Amino acid sequence: MLKEALFYENLENCKIKCNICPRHCIISSGKRGVCGGRENIDCSLYAVNYGKICATAVDPIEKKPLFNYKPGTSVFSIATAGCNFKCKHCQNWEISQSLPEEVPFSELTPEDVVELAKNYLCEGIAYTYTEPTIFYEFMQETAKLAKKHDLFNVMVTNGYIEKEPLKKLEIDAMNIDIKGNSEFYKKICLAELEPVLETCRLAKKLGIHIEITNLVVPTYNDNPKYIESIINFVKDELGVDTPLHFTAFYPHYKLTSVPSTRMETIKKARDMALNAGLHYVYAGNVPFGAGYNTYCPECKSIVVDRFGYQKPELHLDKSSKTPKCPKCGKELDLIL
Repeated sequence: MLKEALFYENLENCKIKCNICPRHCIISSGKRGVCGGRENIDCSLYAVNYGKICATAVDPIEKKPLFNYKPGTSVFSIATAGCNFKCKHCQNWEISQSLPEEVPFSELTPEDVVELAKNYLCEGIAYTYTEPTIFYEFMQETAKLAKKHDLFNVMVTNGYIEKEPLKKLEIDAMNIDIKGNSEFYKKICLAELEPVLETCRLAKKLGIHIEITNLVVPTYNDNPKYIESIINFVKDELGVDTPLHFTAFYPHYKLTSVPSTRMETIKKARDMALNAGLHYVYAGNVPFGAGYNTYCPECKSIVVDRFGYQKPELHLDKSSKTPKCPKCGKELDLIL
């Protein structure tokens, strides 16, 4: 399936400028952009990854992680190979750092994906595992069709997407990585921080439910000052009700000599965020039970009780449109 790409412009000498993400790759005839999914063929840009789905799974939405959006639901997750980042610590590097034709894939249509989601009794579809922006055309068409079938759409992303493409997506929720400071992005991801922050701001303005994840990598971004800067960004620009996830790093890809994140580091980061006034702060990739639960910001009662990826127990007053804490009546920033 050869699909013409969206968001590009023709330049002189058959070159093309891709405008899907902040890299704005200039692509010569017969070449591809950094992501490997968009190719200049006869002076037009094509999404050569369209429909080449290399990963599918039925996941609990908590695995994305999205904790305050549709807790307890299942999502049908899909990805194509490739990424517009080159992270040295990528946990899915086997597919994210490959070209679409270099890994096994199944050719699926948007109709196929929606049908599979319904057959597996999923309430939504997740665009995840690699960077969904690189298979934008397939994601956009699938998301639009999914909405017609009463399925929600969630995107797990590095946030490297331009404004106009994001505005034209029918996405209900996003988990966006904020990986570290500017130096971390340049050294580890070969990318820039500011476009990611801009995506967070725009998604908030568009009314998309957003949750932020920070993978804490020892010696690289675990300095309390770096963690504090992410906490302050979430608090000041996204709001105290925006969920923030601190997750532990385990050696992967090109950072195999770096030790795993200590649980004490994750606990400290979570405490810092809670003390700063954030209402929903979570821990990931560590056996830290309290860090997986959702607590009422007012009375601190458990309102969503989680154990691993099992279906969580909801302790909520659902008598009105907005769920409330059953003990103190506090309205909760949860979408059911």
